[in-house]
Amino acid sequence: MTAQIRLDDVINFFEYEKVREDRRRRVIALKAKRRVEVGPYLSFVFENRATLLFQIQEMCRAERIIDDARVQEEIDVYSALLPGPGELSATLFIEIADKDQIKPVLDRFMGIDTGHHVWMEMTGGGLRVPGAFEAGHSDEEKGKLAAVHFVRFVFSDEAMSAPLPRLRCIW
Repeated sequence: MTAQIRLDDVINFFEYEKVREDRRRRVIALKAKRRVEVGPYLSFVFENRATLLFQIQEMCRAERIIDDARVQEEIDVYSALLPGPGELSATLFIEIADKDQIKPVLDRFMGIDTGHHVWMEMTGGGLRVPGAFEAGHSDEEKGKLAAVHFVRFVFSDEAMSAPLPRLRCIW
């Protein structure tokens, strides 16, 4: 079980500045190991306590948050992304380098967060674990799709005992 992030885990941004570069280097290295690219535009960074605590620290730093209640709000938001037992949690990035391609590519991915377009597929058995997306990152009626999504994979006992999965995205 992943330990929850608590208020006393987050240091104030004055103290954080003193250790930020070291923490930043470590988390960048950690995220590089937890990053999976799927095709030319999609990448997943699988989250854990360290990656999410770093995000909380960075938000508190960027927004100069010092009030404990506001820090707790950030903790609550990011803690929702902590994977539970038998789960993987990832941030999905739609990355488009060519600015002229942003709209056409995002339009093409409209609806990626609905249905079963993203899943883990267990090697050798065809067993699939669908990704469940956090709501509120797209609005098909307005034709808007965020470039960042949060997706969770909840593994059944059968999936937990299957050979290693591979990440699939069919679009």
